[in-house]
Amino acid sequence: MKPSETRLLEDALKLSPEARAAIAGSLLDSLEGSLDPDAEALWEAEIAERIQQVERGTVRLVPWSEARRTILGG
Repeated sequence: MKPSETRLLEDALKLSPEARAAIAGSLLDSLEGSLDPDAEALWEAEIAERIQQVERGTVRLVPWSEARRTILGG
């Protein structure tokens, strides 16, 4: 990243969670035109399947705090 981009990121990370979420949403929206046209349909199918797995009880849900610890290796 360029120094100006690094500074922008550092400043953004100092914002409230709500402000960061709004910025993240806006940035993601700005990428809409470059996404794979089939990606949305595939994600919808994946989400529907995962919801069914949860409703059937065939998957074990974990709290975010546990998942985060696992992901970060702590």
